[in-house]
Amino acid sequence: MKKADNIADVDVNQLVKDTDAGGRDAGPLVNRLILVVAVAWSLFQLWIASPLPFSLGIFLLNDTESRAIHLAFAVFLAFLAYPASKRSPRDRVPVTDWAFALVAAFCAGYLFLFYRELAGRPGQPTALDVAASVVGVLLLLEATRRVLGLPMVVVAAVFLGYTFAGPYMPDMLAHRGASLDRAASHFWLTTEGVFGVALGVSSGFIFLFVLFGSLLDKAGAGNYFIKSAFALLGHMRGGPAKAAVVSSAATGIISGSSIANVVTTGTFTIPLMKRVGYRGDQAGAVEVSSSVNGQIMPPVMGAAAFLMVEYVGIPYVQVMKHAFLPAIISYIALFYIVHLEALKAGMQGLPRRTQASASQRLLSFLMTVAGFFVLAGVTYYVIGFIKSIAGAAAVPVIGVALLLAYLGLLWVGSRQPELAIDDPNAPVFELPETGPTVRSGLHYLLAVVVLVWCLMVEQLSPALSAFWATMFMVFVMLTQKPLLGLMRGEGHASSHFKAGVVDLVDGLATGARNMIGIGVATAAAGIIVGTVSLTGVGLVMTEIVEILSGGNLMLMLVLVAVISLILGMGLPTTANYIVVSTLMAPVIVELGAQSGLIVPLIAVHLFVFYFGLMADVTPPVGLASFAAAAIAKYDPIKVGITAFYYSMRTAILPFLFIFNTQLLLIGLTGPFHLAMTIAIAIVAMLVFAAATQGYFLTKTKWYETVALLLVCFTLFRPGFWMDMVHPPFDEIKGEAMSAAIEQAPPNTGKRMWVEGLNLNGDEVRKGVLLPLGPAGTAKERLASSGVTAMADGDGLMVAAVKFGSPAEKLGIEQGFRITSLEVPADRPAKEWLFIPALALLALVMWLQMGRLRREKAGAAVPASA
Repeated sequence: MKKADNIADVDVNQLVKDTDAGGRDAGPLVNRLILVVAVAWSLFQLWIASPLPFSLGIFLLNDTESRAIHLAFAVFLAFLAYPASKRSPRDRVPVTDWAFALVAAFCAGYLFLFYRELAGRPGQPTALDVAASVVGVLLLLEATRRVLGLPMVVVAAVFLGYTFAGPYMPDMLAHRGASLDRAASHFWLTTEGVFGVALGVSSGFIFLFVLFGSLLDKAGAGNYFIKSAFALLGHMRGGPAKAAVVSSAATGIISGSSIANVVTTGTFTIPLMKRVGYRGDQAGAVEVSSSVNGQIMPPVMGAAAFLMVEYVGIPYVQVMKHAFLPAIISYIALFYIVHLEALKAGMQGLPRRTQASASQRLLSFLMTVAGFFVLAGVTYYVIGFIKSIAGAAAVPVIGVALLLAYLGLLWVGSRQPELAIDDPNAPVFELPETGPTVRSGLHYLLAVVVLVWCLMVEQLSPALSAFWATMFMVFVMLTQKPLLGLMRGEGHASSHFKAGVVDLVDGLATGARNMIGIGVATAAAGIIVGTVSLTGVGLVMTEIVEILSGGNLMLMLVLVAVISLILGMGLPTTANYIVVSTLMAPVIVELGAQSGLIVPLIAVHLFVFYFGLMADVTPPVGLASFAAAAIAKYDPIKVGITAFYYSMRTAILPFLFIFNTQLLLIGLTGPFHLAMTIAIAIVAMLVFAAATQGYFLTKTKWYETVALLLVCFTLFRPGFWMDMVHPPFDEIKGEAMSAAIEQAPPNTGKRMWVEGLNLNGDEVRKGVLLPLGPAGTAKERLASSGVTAMADGDGLMVAAVKFGSPAEKLGIEQGFRITSLEVPADRPAKEWLFIPALALLALVMWLQMGRLRREKAGAAVPASA
């Protein structure tokens, strides 16, 4: 009996609908109302992101008001679209749900409706204020239970209970407690709780990126990415799996949902992976691993990446830069893993429709790649030239150029056959032809180009960048079908235009419905964040983690990873990130500083983000694994375990970039250093994949696996061995400190040790990386970071710290003493250790090549006999 025989058939599209958009189908009238409300929500978000409110002076909202309306839409749709339980009716909306939807929307919109009145009496809530707050929190928790499940509600309820139970807690956890009036005001009527930073990011950034991805998918880009990946890679060994990795990476560029990514690409890729010889759990696991990694792939990363912008205080472009290399090497490693699985099983690829020689295929591929780079270079320099000579008139000129590029690429696409959606279960499946497939949808890439250009070249805000990219997609959806019809000589322009309008409305509604879960999750997570700011539980967490880890940073990182995974079993990635980063990120930074490891805040937040993503994979609750198992008709737990095994490369990366921040492109000295870092990181990750798969050039012996893991560790963290020989920094004291501060390059930082009694009366000694401003005297450069210091023996005494300055954010207080500075030690570069590591890798390859020759010779002897 096959393993699949006992697996019940699951409608994966219904699974995605239940999870991402609500599974209720309440008849034409209610469905139309939900459609209208969802489209209205999308239009509202586009309006507040656009420059129009400012230029016209109409319906101009501040952040708090827009957050209130955002949540009102989310909870209203949550109660209409999501049934209360599995036994609740799905073909109609019960009266209670109508009442809940209306009351919840009123409570959520309370800040918008009574904004002036509330601003006039801060901290003095009326009976109506308290009632709206209490009912609002309860209905928000109910909406959260329906959309995200019980675990998120339990976590929020525990923190809510802690707010009131402070006086009755054990000494370590005890706090003063809060009255109902104070808690209601804090959680619902200020921006410290539900309507805090997380909901603001959901309203300001995340919605527009989700909407952009939804419109791009509805326009046909999802199908185009899948077909292009298959056309390029399907003929290789284990081709469908390689195509699944690449198409999921491409889909991940426009989608922030792991489950939607699995179903979008998996319904096509998983049956074809099984066809060429992958087991059901392997096929599902490849799709899950590549889909989950889509959330770490710039430019449209998972929703939590946008929260980093606010929590870490850096631009989204910087988040993308730091996340780029780990995402790329993670995908390359997964690509290599599926290649090794194909080699182990002796798999082949899928048949091509037309046969071309290897040289012809190579030439075609190189011409395509070269054409892409030439086009990118020409575009960059031409637009730069236009901006330099046209000045203020450059925008309309560039707009006309974009329009001409769109029409040209659309004309190229019109010369190709339409991309039909093939049946992967058909008896005979042939790969689509490469050239026509790739050329048929090049105009979709313009939308991604617009987004990346606005973010990275024009350096617009993420919201405004997503707005212009989304507006370009609205234009594409309204025009591509009529224009393609005209270019192909089909006519029927009006019917094609109507079809485009229908697709656009559908895309606007789908984008809004996909945001219900994120909107509710960020609001509910605000309860947890509000508890931290109201009770000071964050300081308690620092003490608890320090006690459990004994001050050992590695043990503490393992503890944080485990907490992320446990919470992630029930929380969506966004909520998981908010909870763990709020509680744990400051702990890692503080304890790291005490042990002399200066960990950049972005590294800590990416650490938490990565382990939150792993929750979509890990059994028993990994929803992405459930979706893939349903398509593969295989045991979900087995799929989850295999996916976790494949995702181990994603799990080791966070530990590595905490200790080697060059993997996040931090601290690189030039183009050569950048190229070497990327090349070595790719080699190290491929070696790790080979070691964990037990197969390199051939099956590995145990000592070869140990050697490969040693090579991987040395390439990823060469400083570990070099630090044993000589510490990376030398300490300097006295007058040499002032000289070193003066001589530091402009706008760089200096590592220094500070100590003293903090405001709580605790003795503190830690290392900090203090940013120094432009060139000047030591006194001026310290003042630029907020520190006023005076000589004190062989150190410097901190006389004052400017409020809100970088020094204050680093935890430096008045009365602290700067005891020493650290300067790079005069020692050989740690990169020299790459040579013995690569030599060991060459030795393993030489051993395996000899064994491979003997195996082939042994197999050839019986054949000749």
